Amino acid sequence: MKFKTLTLTLLALLCGKFAVQAQLNPLSAQYFNNQYLANPAFAGVTEGLNLYGAYRTLWNTIPGAPLTQNITADYGFDKVGVGFSLRNESAGLQRELQVLGSYAYHLRLNDSGRQLHFGVSLGVSGQSLQTGDIVGDLSDPSIGLYKERKAYVDGDVGIAYTSNRLNLQVAVPNLNRLVKKEDFRLVNQSTFFTAASYKLNLTEGADAVGLEPKVAYRGIQGYKNIWDAGAEMSFIDRQILLMGLYHSTENATFGLGMDFKRKYLISAMYTTQTAALTNYTNGSFELNLRFNLGKTL
Repeated sequence: MKFKTLTLTLLALLCGKFAVQAQLNPLSAQYFNNQYLANPAFAGVTEGLNLYGAYRTLWNTIPGAPLTQNITADYGFDKVGVGFSLRNESAGLQRELQVLGSYAYHLRLNDSGRQLHFGVSLGVSGQSLQTGDIVGDLSDPSIGLYKERKAYVDGDVGIAYTSNRLNLQVAVPNLNRLVKKEDFRLVNQSTFFTAASYKLNLTEGADAVGLEPKVAYRGIQGYKNIWDAGAEMSFIDRQILLMGLYHSTENATFGLGMDFKRKYLISAMYTTQTAALTNYTNGSFELNLRFNLGKTL
């Protein structure tokens, strides 16, 4: 019995460590392909409907390893955008579900593509424990306290400036943490996200080649701030995409995608494991799908 208890304790600690590292590496699609994931100001940034799905898991199988599933839908009108986001995340015995609705206002500054974007999201988040997977004493008071937790109101706020080339943004997610302290968290939460990028047209025409360098700086509650630096290169009028980012957590992300007619995107990304976990497991694999039923940028 002591051996079983020790084994469960070690597994719980390891899964908790994976959960923290998963938060240190957010969905890679937020940097280029779906900026709405990180900032509600990008809801409906293009006119028409955008549908996006993301799935991420560890490259190799480990019991209780983190799994992330995300679906977003946003629609852009003339100056207004609305959006919807559903995120399901698990690590070990813990589960977190978040549902958000977003509103964004896009203010045109002139006719050359310069715009200011303001966005806010509001919804509910909740954590739960998969008691059916527990091998042990289900009458433990800690389990009972966790099961009694209720869903809570949460939201994000963001602002961005975009032109035909420049992209600047700031977002503050998980606003609930500013007014209410939670004793149980699936992972330590993101506290802010900032990013800057600049688009370069290396060649013109049907076989155009583009390059967009990007730098991001973000905060995680309870951890030192993280910076990311890299670029996305596009070919054949932005239909073939190559992406690479280096993170200050001493790991990197690489991605390859095809954006057929800039409306139907499929991309795959691989993020190497952070330095703290290279001895435990390989990195994570992320698959993204997007259907753009409106105008393209």
